[in-house]
Amino acid sequence: MTENCLLNLVVTPAVEDTVTDWLLVHDTVMGFSTYPIFGHGSSERSMSLAEQVAGKRRQILFQLLLSRTQAENLIGEIRRDFLGSGMHYWLVPVLESGHLD
Repeated sequence: MTENCLLNLVVTPAVEDTVTDWLLVHDTVMGFSTYPIFGHGSSERSMSLAEQVAGKRRQILFQLLLSRTQAENLIGEIRRDFLGSGMHYWLVPVLESGHLD
């Protein structure tokens, strides 16, 4: 049984289109979802003055359902191609998934 994972990527709006295009050319990525989100936290050095005053920063969340091997390989490529972009990621196991036809 293949262990599936949910790969979550958080990026700035400035690189959203670049990441989208990058993911679309990967054969192992069968699809993904994106969501506009707000990041909240104490990392003031990465926030503009307006974001610090508002207490939030606009970001984009990508979610990809992959096998663990595919996810780990993709993370390696992301590290190589998006070094310095400030992208944040986390990988979580998926207990079950499927389509309700």
